[in-house]
Amino acid sequence: PARPRAARAPPADAPLAPAMAANIVVPSDITILENKLCIGKRRLGLFESTGLLGMAPMLHIHYSKMDKGDRRAVLSKKFDEEDGSAAANIVRTRQESIRKEVVSTNFMWGTAGTMTGLAWWSVRRYNYQARLVALPFIFYGGTFVGRVLGDICTGRNAEYARDRFLASLPAKVYYAGTTAP
Repeated sequence: PARPRAARAPPADAPLAPAMAANIVVPSDITILENKLCIGKRRLGLFESTGLLGMAPMLHIHYSKMDKGDRRAVLSKKFDEEDGSAAANIVRTRQESIRKEVVSTNFMWGTAGTMTGLAWWSVRRYNYQARLVALPFIFYGGTFVGRVLGDICTGRNAEYARDRFLASLPAKVYYAGTTAP
């Protein structure tokens, strides 16, 4: 029978711990701040709920954007209105900007559907092939018109770039481990 080989000591320049095999997803700094300042739950409004329903699912590769679950989590937090600290202002501004983004999604789908319905009605006497050619393009164009209309109706077109930046911060990030000196 073969004898087992003796274990060799690792070379002196080898790292002591092996590198992580998988990435770990952790809450981002802004999410931790929101959880720290949260004083309860906030009920979502009708237009916020339907706007979240109209958002497409997201495949996270780098966790650089917020998905609809992250937006729902931010919108369902209640913050103290009387807290005048800079951190409280940041999380309230972020929540309001996300609310505007979510509500404006309703306008996008509503405008696209309305434009498609009006186009369908205007070509009702034509054969179905003529309608089938035009309607997808009108619906797609209606989403762009609806985004602009939604931004105007919710006041999103008048908000500062700082507010939009706060709304675009991701809720989760990959953990970047610290290296020992």
